[in-house]
Amino acid sequence: MQLFTDAPARLLPPLPPDALAVVAPPTYRTAEDSFAPAVDERTLEVFRRARNPEDPLELRDLWLGRVEHELGRHGSRPWLAERWRGRAPRRDVTAEEVLSSGATVAFVHELFRWFFREECTDDTPSAPELSLLPDSVAACASELPQTVRDCISYALKRDWYGYSDSCGRIPAREALAAFENQRVDGACYTAGNLALTMGGAFAVSGLADLVLSGRAASAAPALCAIPNHPAPVAAVARRGAVRLIPLTCTDGTMSLGPLIAALTPDTPLVLLPTAAGTTGARIAEDELADLVRQAAPSTAILLDESHEWLGDTTPLSAARAASNVIRICGSARVWQPEVVESGWIVADRAFVADYYEYASTSFGGPPSLLYTAVEVTARMERWLIGGTDRIGPAEAAEFETGYRLRRAPLQRAYDRYRRERRSREATLTALREAAAHRLSRMATVTRPRCSVNLLLTARGWDDSYRLAGELLRETGVATYPGILDFCFAGGALRITTAQQWPRLAAAISRLRPVLEGGPPAPTPPGRPDRRHPTPGSEGS
Repeated sequence: MQLFTDAPARLLPPLPPDALAVVAPPTYRTAEDSFAPAVDERTLEVFRRARNPEDPLELRDLWLGRVEHELGRHGSRPWLAERWRGRAPRRDVTAEEVLSSGATVAFVHELFRWFFREECTDDTPSAPELSLLPDSVAACASELPQTVRDCISYALKRDWYGYSDSCGRIPAREALAAFENQRVDGACYTAGNLALTMGGAFAVSGLADLVLSGRAASAAPALCAIPNHPAPVAAVARRGAVRLIPLTCTDGTMSLGPLIAALTPDTPLVLLPTAAGTTGARIAEDELADLVRQAAPSTAILLDESHEWLGDTTPLSAARAASNVIRICGSARVWQPEVVESGWIVADRAFVADYYEYASTSFGGPPSLLYTAVEVTARMERWLIGGTDRIGPAEAAEFETGYRLRRAPLQRAYDRYRRERRSREATLTALREAAAHRLSRMATVTRPRCSVNLLLTARGWDDSYRLAGELLRETGVATYPGILDFCFAGGALRITTAQQWPRLAAAISRLRPVLEGGPPAPTPPGRPDRRHPTPGSEGS
């Protein structure tokens, strides 16, 4: 049985001339070239009016109620609008209190769930006609490369989907260790430094459980950098106190100064995305080294590297291999989309040994069906980084004899993988640049260094959730409100550009009237557009 087939490479379709014309050099404007996820007066007002500011459902309903109130006759949930109008301010609240409240994390997570459950599902009248939501099923990055398909097909034919080591199969971990040694300066990882996981969010949840469980309620808070996706932050917050640390993005780099300043000797955990999925900004390696130096040895530093792709290949510093650093890595989404959840953690051997005990008693192990795909792609990615063109005896010998790999088929598979990889990277980068150029005529675009996501800020809007709803109602295009990534202030929206160009261009064209026109004037309450015929029972 052969591991690799002779099927042709699965390449993304080329972009049409009108898209390519604006790609190089980039011409779009990035006003101020800076973005900060600040807490504004509108956010404070919600906490001031809440009867119980520790109730995330009440906070969610107040936020939604204000949106419904401002929509007037276009609103569809009058009971929420009435709830907002019936609440007066009860207390003074500071931005620091909001950022230090576990209820804030839970409120944003509940708002996230409401948005996808009530606003953007296919079984509601408001179902989007076009989606620019991250990880949309229409995304062109969702096509698995043929090399990965071959590996999964081979595993299925060999019936490789049973129980396995709780940290993953040894050859796959050895391949990943060699790959990571190629990426991180001075690293000497072995299979004992790695554990395979079922995706980034799953890994954060398990690591937070392992590190934070059993701590006293009065213990020092974990520090979570924002902007960030709500799921990993909520996973940390469920295990103890948290403090959100806003990081400003300037010229594509996130400043770690506020995070370093917030460290204390008792800080148990730091959750830091090394590339923000919201803005596409990266951290600076010298600042990361400073963070690691100033953190106590007992502080677990969780580096979420899942968005560190589709951008410049900055060398990774030796700070990432420090004994208290736990790296959460995902198979590069340029070849591994969300339909195949896999990833790995890289950490000190003693920590991985503890993680093994935790995994074996909590969930068993990662899906063994993916081990061959992880091993093959890790080896080929390492060859790409090292500039390997021809497969020699040494490369062929990296694989177990049970695969019965010959050099000629391995060479063809590697050549095909390189074509698929470079095609995806070039096409997805071009799509991102072309979309940013067009959107910059309507809104302020924060220029990314990584990711297929773009952050745009609409002028004149002070509520990203209301803006996303207005776009959905008026244009049929779904976008992602910044509030769902803890971008509390202003009209910030996150979109994915990993779409087929005709769909992407059509969606952007539809957005223009609303983004250029600014927020509509308030309308008086009237007969509501009842997308939901009966009041919900959530909240108080």
